[in-house]
Amino acid sequence: MTAYLLERAWVDGAFRDDVLVEVEDGRFVSVTPDADPRRAVPVRGLVVPGLANTHSHAFHRALRGRTQRERGTFWTWREQMYAVAERLDPDTYLALARATYREMAASGTTCVGEFHYLHHRPDGSPYPEPNAMGEALVEAARQAGIRLTLLDTLYLSSGFGAAPQGVQVRYSDGSVDAWTARVDALGVGPHARVGAAVHSVRAVPAADLPAVAAWVGERPFHVHLSEQVAENDGCLAAHGVTPARLLADHGLLRPTTSLVHATHLTDDDVALIGAAGAYASFCPTTERDLGDGVGPSRALHDAGARLTLGSDSHAVVDPFEEMRAVELDERLATQQRGHWTAAELLAAATTDGHASLGWDDAGAIAVGLRADLVVVDPASVRTAGTGRDEGTVVFAAAAEDVRRVMADGRWVVEDGDRAGIGRELDDVITSIWERP
Repeated sequence: MTAYLLERAWVDGAFRDDVLVEVEDGRFVSVTPDADPRRAVPVRGLVVPGLANTHSHAFHRALRGRTQRERGTFWTWREQMYAVAERLDPDTYLALARATYREMAASGTTCVGEFHYLHHRPDGSPYPEPNAMGEALVEAARQAGIRLTLLDTLYLSSGFGAAPQGVQVRYSDGSVDAWTARVDALGVGPHARVGAAVHSVRAVPAADLPAVAAWVGERPFHVHLSEQVAENDGCLAAHGVTPARLLADHGLLRPTTSLVHATHLTDDDVALIGAAGAYASFCPTTERDLGDGVGPSRALHDAGARLTLGSDSHAVVDPFEEMRAVELDERLATQQRGHWTAAELLAAATTDGHASLGWDDAGAIAVGLRADLVVVDPASVRTAGTGRDEGTVVFAAAAEDVRRVMADGRWVVEDGDRAGIGRELDDVITSIWERP
């Protein structure tokens, strides 16, 4: 057992001084504020629980700085994304995902939900090990020292019944039965869990959704929802209802469901999602990068939904930026301030985020939970003089202010690691783009 004295830590919804925590077998066995222990390892700075990134496409990290160079739409961006997808194999995917997850860890992330649909060879045929690409992600998270929920994704159509085209054939298992058989054979270690996802309502025929609902059971279930107006229009044309209503009608709107983006919703959609107690996974830095729009985060929360946060395309990997962007985007959309408190946004990034990925035993500094700690510098050029409280963390801090990160009782990031992570990312991404 190891004892640490946290200088100032977020415990029970408030920052408290001199918090003594004892860690054994990767969990907190005691948490005592205002302590004065004789022997404990000091941890200086503002300490918050580990942060959860609820929506990641690891291979999109290779797009940063490239897709922003010209005008276009979400759909032209997608073509550039496909160019990366067709270049990857299990070895290069492992290298890219490991570097990306190390970048996440250095930003304070201790658990990631990987929305995984890059399953097969470029021609659509399976690898000798059908889950080779998923196993690469599991191993990448292990090497980076963080936990993973692999959200293995069903993709059967390029759009409302049309057959997959081009690189999309890598995504498709051909049927729900083939998908579930492959996922059932996927083995993961103690640091990982397997969830499920449907890429979107345009990528899976409505007739297949009841079978998906039956198989998913209590697993975390994620789906891109109403990210683009074109998706809503296509769903209305094909089925006569919105994407949210389509999911609800087929039993896939439930408390374990996470709706990614949830940007273009009707009032009825908001009420449906709230009544189901579902999660809304907002990814503000990607949504602004792609020009998606601003989703109704506060209206969803007030209706009963739970907010979580993801970095999606990794145009930015900074959970503090995602937190404050929710509030700042609401200000732009409404021309009013004060929609979200710092405490609410911190909960979205910690307890609710972990719960949406199936890790109910993480996300807080509390007895019995996984020992995850993020140490934030309270005196950087960004945080100096800001009050050393939750407002400092949410509205002033940045990923660069993270000094150290503990996941499951083990320090996985230390001061000085960023330079090595940057070199690793540069080497991996350069090699991917240079491949023929």
